[in-house]
Amino acid sequence: MQKTTDGVGRRPDRLRPARRVTPAGRHAPAALAALGARLGRVAPVGERLRSLAASARPLATTERTLPIAVAAVVAVASMLAFLPSTPAGSAGAAQGSSTSPRLAINGGVHNLAVGGSTRAAAILDAQHVDASFQPITLPTDLSTAPAADQPSQDPGAVTADGTLITGYAPDSTVKDGSSLIQIYRVKKGDTLSTIAANYHISMMTLWWANKSTMTSKTDLHVGQLIKVPPANGLIVTVAANDTLDSLAAKYSVDPQSILDINQLTDPTLVVGQVLIVPGARGAPIPTPKPVPQTASISHSSSSASSSQHSSGGSASGISGQYTGGKMSWPVVGGGNYISQYYHYGHWAIDIAAQYGSEVVAAAAGRVIFAGWKNNGGGWQVWISHGGDLYTTYNHMSAITVAPGDNVSRGQQVGRIGQSGDATGPHLHFEVWVGPIWNGGQRMNPLNYL
Repeated sequence: MQKTTDGVGRRPDRLRPARRVTPAGRHAPAALAALGARLGRVAPVGERLRSLAASARPLATTERTLPIAVAAVVAVASMLAFLPSTPAGSAGAAQGSSTSPRLAINGGVHNLAVGGSTRAAAILDAQHVDASFQPITLPTDLSTAPAADQPSQDPGAVTADGTLITGYAPDSTVKDGSSLIQIYRVKKGDTLSTIAANYHISMMTLWWANKSTMTSKTDLHVGQLIKVPPANGLIVTVAANDTLDSLAAKYSVDPQSILDINQLTDPTLVVGQVLIVPGARGAPIPTPKPVPQTASISHSSSSASSSQHSSGGSASGISGQYTGGKMSWPVVGGGNYISQYYHYGHWAIDIAAQYGSEVVAAAAGRVIFAGWKNNGGGWQVWISHGGDLYTTYNHMSAITVAPGDNVSRGQQVGRIGQSGDATGPHLHFEVWVGPIWNGGQRMNPLNYL
């Protein structure tokens, strides 16, 4: 047999035959690429497998390709094990949302199927969180997320009952002068004059502020509450037709002074608003005069000329009939008036006057008592006028006569005060028929004056 050699001197029949590429080896890169495509839900893994398949072409033999394929499958399976999935038949699967990615933020789950990354960025920005730290979970529909709170009704809407929705709550309070008025509790010995002096206002201002609850300026009692205005003037309540200008004109005051003292910024007045009107003046205190009586006074004589009184003192009255006629007014000086009339429980008249005004005998007679008594009358004088007729003068601040003195009509017997149970300077004047506090009876003094 002819021996031939190749270019290297080897015998052709000794040459090792070329190794054939099996079909499996030839198609291994394509199989790996297909596997990566099927795993396309995780794009980086598919790309990595395609790259691996391309690089494996030079090594595409059966012995080398099979281990690589097995390792790739194991790697992919391991990665898929860490990805959450929605079980078949669950609520998410039933809604067809198992393939939609979800974004979980601060306890809320948002579907990224609508809007994709743009919507995810908007959600993260609204939540003020860093996107790099947010976990990715599988789906819920973002379109069902609740919208921002909205008002139940828009401003300007009118409800079925006619209510207008304004969108705000207006301030319904009206500023006035009520907070400027102080309340004072009367103490023993108080008068309108002394209270007014303590607050640096006039006595008339106090009277005008409280005349609706007082019958006279001396109608005070311990514990009584009275209103004290902040300045001289009147307290008025705005009526339906009142305006700032009309009130100012009515009381002859400056409109601005009303605004200033009441601390008002709005000149529009409201019905029922309480205002202080500084400098305003009201009506004067009424000063009723005694009504003259034409009936003659005649009393039979009795044993009152020498009688014992329940007060413990004895006095010698004037025997015989009273012949003095009408009695004189027992208080001297102008401005005095009857502050309380004779009525049930008050068997006398009270004559209010300035403290220290003169008190005179209403008729000629003899003083049967002059001094202090604990019967509520304080410093007092009793006079017998004959005919079993007597007069008493109570609450005085001074006594100018002594028991046994004979006095004439109009002679001074003391001075106005507020001793005993009195809340203001006045004379408590009584007329008795019969022994004083010993069987006698008090009569209405106006029948004798």
